Amino acid sequence: MASFAIEDFVGNGCLQGLVSMLLEEGWDDVPTVKIMNVDDMNELNMTQRQKDALEIRSYLHDRALMQYADKFEESGNSLTELLNLSTVDLTSKFGMKRGHVARFTDRTAASGGDSLSETYSLHMRRRTTSRNESLCRKDLSPVTSRKQSMTRSLRRTKTDISLEQSMAELEIKGGHVFKGIVASMPDEPRACGCVQPTPVVETVAPYSSIENISVQKLTPEYKIGMERLVKTKTATIKASKLWHDKPAVFVCIRRPGCIMCRAEAHQLYARKPIFDALGVQLFAVLHEQIESEVTDFWPRYWGGVVLFDRNMEFYKTLGGGNLLKDKFISGFLLNPRAISNYRRAKAMGVDQNFRGEGETKGGLFIVGKGKSGIAYQFIERNFGDWAPLAEVIEICRRLQNPQESQLRVDHIDTTRGLAMVIDSMDGSQPIF
Repeated sequence: MASFAIEDFVGNGCLQGLVSMLLEEGWDDVPTVKIMNVDDMNELNMTQRQKDALEIRSYLHDRALMQYADKFEESGNSLTELLNLSTVDLTSKFGMKRGHVARFTDRTAASGGDSLSETYSLHMRRRTTSRNESLCRKDLSPVTSRKQSMTRSLRRTKTDISLEQSMAELEIKGGHVFKGIVASMPDEPRACGCVQPTPVVETVAPYSSIENISVQKLTPEYKIGMERLVKTKTATIKASKLWHDKPAVFVCIRRPGCIMCRAEAHQLYARKPIFDALGVQLFAVLHEQIESEVTDFWPRYWGGVVLFDRNMEFYKTLGGGNLLKDKFISGFLLNPRAISNYRRAKAMGVDQNFRGEGETKGGLFIVGKGKSGIAYQFIERNFGDWAPLAEVIEICRRLQNPQESQLRVDHIDTTRGLAMVIDSMDGSQPIF
């Protein structure tokens, strides 16, 4: 699985000398570096070789194939030239495994396993090179000129129009049934009825259930050249301070060494530039503090802030006041959906270990700023269930303009497990 540490991303090639300049200009994390366009590269006076290296590494990072990045860069070939090589050439010249060749030459699907629009990835990857200037001008879709511009409100600049187009491709289409509170399909008895489904709540938690939660900061948001962990033990703070001024996404990790938890965290943080543009913060929450596990998890699989929920209050809130737990045999070995989730994560090339407690189920919250409440809540009913990315981004997009639609959680459609957000201006029209 591709790391979010910028030092791992640039490798040992020609991009190493740019690290200090990237930091100075605000390109200080991997998801942001990957959306550079040709204008950004020219402003940094990047050579053609450096442009090619960045394009190659971004493409490989999307497909969890970074082990080949240094060899590809040393070859002097552009990404287009590499993609046109035969399977025999890729295998003999670069030692690429045949399964990896198939993943590399598939230009449409990035690693991740989520059904998020693949054209989004293509928009992010398109870049102009002097070798193919005329052709690439037709395909180029600049997403951003600088990280700082993404955090402003969306204005009608060329960069912002392109970002809006990418966002439009992620919009939920009419007729979509939100997964909302629980997994998309109700759980069923397994093993001839010997294993009953885990009971889950069917209502969004009230704001009062999270308002007084205390957390401890284990890591900062990853930036180039920073220390890997918060060395000094930080004081606990009220979680409500984190969303006082900006909405926030909290992904509650069941176990940071779990292959499925790592895959979920990675595919969510990979979309950080979108959340930056929407003014939404990203936090990962752990219920155990094992330093070696935090070190393995951050920033390789998650480059954002990691929080320690000592009293497991976020996890209890997901369960309506009680922790949601399941055993390895009943919750995984006898659960076809959990096994399917495992295979999805395994296909992404994620490593795993078995340290720590992994029976307490996690989930995800989207919390509006101030005291506006929980806008979205997702429960990991089956081990490895993910909140759908398209839904998460859609909710965050709608939280961006509260003046247009004063959003509040009003009631739950329990037949679908769907948090119905109502326009409180008239109290009648559900907006999703």
